[in-house]
Amino acid sequence: MGTIYDAFHSAKSTAANIPQPGEQGSYTIPAFLEDFPQFCQEEYTVMGSGEIRRKSLIPETMLQTFVDQANDSVLPSRWGSMWRYAVGLYVAHFSTMYLKTYSPCSQSTGQAAGNAEQKGVVKTVSMGDTSVSYDNSAVTAGTEKWGSWNTTQYGSQLVTMARMVGMGGMYAI
Repeated sequence: MGTIYDAFHSAKSTAANIPQPGEQGSYTIPAFLEDFPQFCQEEYTVMGSGEIRRKSLIPETMLQTFVDQANDSVLPSRWGSMWRYAVGLYVAHFSTMYLKTYSPCSQSTGQAAGNAEQKGVVKTVSMGDTSVSYDNSAVTAGTEKWGSWNTTQYGSQLVTMARMVGMGGMYAI
């Protein structure tokens, strides 16, 4: 078409918050374990070199899935200098959600399903015949607009940053 058309189309795409074809982050599992050491166990190497190896508390296949999703969803061009922290929060959020339901082995389907039960803040507690009730209103109200992001501190921080970054799309004429 022409140089002016190409320049206008490029500016329009940028203003409209449209990702460039093939745009993706480059975050890695080692970067995550360095940034968020609470998700790993530290082990010294067998050779006694003093070098610390980090082993994830999340199965590597699941952690790689979260890292891949983060690289597809949290794009460096939108986040600038906040990108590494934001993508780490994304992975930490989903890792926390995974760990909330984690059990090495369940004895029954009921036990497996129980691990995924949504729990709110303790509302009432009784001693005789033991009774506990939860107030789930904060969880359900918080998830109406932002899905599960409000169920972890990592997700809440990411949502707060997303509001600052202005991830929402814009319309450009």
